[in-house]
Amino acid sequence: MICKKALTYRKTLLTIFILILGVCLSAEILIPMDITQSNHLKAYGMAFYALQQQLTVKWLLNYRGGSFLINDSAGITGACNIRGVRYESIGSDVVGAILLEIQSANMEAVVLEKEPAIAVYIPPNALPWDDAVALALDYAEIKYDRIWDEEVLQGKLNDYDWLHLHHEDFTGQYGKFFGSYRSTSWYQNDVRTSEAMAAKLGFAKVWQLKHAVAEKIRDYVVNGGFLFAMCGAIDTIDIALAAGDTDICEAEFDGDGIDPNYQSKLDFSRTFAFENFNLKPNPYEYEFSDLDASDYIRLRGAEADFFQLFDFSAKYDPVPTMLTQCHTNVINGFLGQTTSIFKDKIKKSVIIMAEAPGQTDAKYLHGNLGKGTFTFFGGHDPEDYQHRIGDPETILELYKNSPGYRLILNNVLFPAAEKKQLKT
Repeated sequence: MICKKALTYRKTLLTIFILILGVCLSAEILIPMDITQSNHLKAYGMAFYALQQQLTVKWLLNYRGGSFLINDSAGITGACNIRGVRYESIGSDVVGAILLEIQSANMEAVVLEKEPAIAVYIPPNALPWDDAVALALDYAEIKYDRIWDEEVLQGKLNDYDWLHLHHEDFTGQYGKFFGSYRSTSWYQNDVRTSEAMAAKLGFAKVWQLKHAVAEKIRDYVVNGGFLFAMCGAIDTIDIALAAGDTDICEAEFDGDGIDPNYQSKLDFSRTFAFENFNLKPNPYEYEFSDLDASDYIRLRGAEADFFQLFDFSAKYDPVPTMLTQCHTNVINGFLGQTTSIFKDKIKKSVIIMAEAPGQTDAKYLHGNLGKGTFTFFGGHDPEDYQHRIGDPETILELYKNSPGYRLILNNVLFPAAEKKQLKT
């Protein structure tokens, strides 16, 4: 009788042990980012959500498209189910095998420390088609604040880890839309809004305000900030920094003439990424300078205008590796006010991360300045090839596996990594 009781007791202990072991062996959640993922864009939001819950997140660079490994949590699995994000519950034996594979290949496991504080530079009168990054953040359910000139000059950038600029014109020429759109209500509203802000902040000219804002953004990066810019912002901020206090605006923009020696006064040592460029101040020409390689005449289509991501060493070049994580290395092209930059105008210290094979221009760039970094991505909207003014906003539910939008969200997540892992 005693033996039977002892046997029953042992069986009970064994059952409990097996149950506990089962829990331990299902201790991690893998969010795959290869072609099996049902919603790549919201998967980034899940990584942010996990960081908000103070869970450990590992970004598995080059493993299944840059997958995420997160401590098991009912909250995470529930949120994945609600948001339509595919995940896999895996045991410690599988986790060990994955980490062993990463150790022996061109892969790396990067620990994400904390949810970065995000700011998007958006004018108060912005329209839905104005900013693809804001669309991506909203869709991925990633929190961000909207800021503009006043907040920048008040020093509010110090409250944020990451700043995005889109097609804002830092030269004070209102996007060079004067030739075609000066009679439209939206253009006139842009002018009034910018002039009112310049006057409020004590500037006689809009270009003086914008140049001052550009300098503040440069200081933010030098002091350790992460900057991500797209479309017209990538060249106009460098033009503004090179110009400094030189008037590069014709009378149509600021009421008086341009400095006749504007070109010789450009200081390329002040810029982020570009040098030796020549300005195009003609108000009727839809270009700021000879930096931009946009071809608005020969529209070949997104697939014909594709660009290709470069491969980087995950262990020795973790930053460009993070920024190029994707389930494909071929991305459909898309135009913008600034689509790409001629390579002979890019500083040698800047890393080119993507270009169209055989072309003379580059699409995706990254560099360091002081303690911080900047990343420039040409084009306006990765899923709207031409993106005409007045077009409706892109519905990302139709493009939830967009490779181009993935590159945007790589940049948003990048500042969450441990600082010591970001050294290149």
